[in-house]
Amino acid sequence: LPEPDSLVLARVTRITSRQAVCSILLVLPDPSSSSSSGVIRQQDVRLTETDKVKVAECFRVGDLVRARVISLGDSRSYFLSTASNELGVVFATASVPGTLRPLDWQTMVDPATGRKERRKVAKPTQ
Repeated sequence: LPEPDSLVLARVTRITSRQAVCSILLVLPDPSSSSSSGVIRQQDVRLTETDKVKVAECFRVGDLVRARVISLGDSRSYFLSTASNELGVVFATASVPGTLRPLDWQTMVDPATGRKERRKVAKPTQ
């Protein structure tokens, strides 16, 4: 099971105006699988300007997100955070079929069509 300060890979399953609900797939760096759920609250998306964050512009259902467990949360799910440069969306599919690639820290682009979509993008790890 994930513990506080663990890195996880999660799939976004539902979006509300205040949070993104996720299914935790892996606990990193040891790829042990998990079947827990997590929540990324609006205030845990970015380090700055947390009151201006629009969760629906940062994540979409189906996105794979690298996040940090910040607490055990409530009885149903862990609280997760993407408030760091290396945390955020690592894989996304476009609203029109296609795979998105990171363009900058808040934009992903479909290389085939050039269509851009807003996300909270994780800085690629080397």
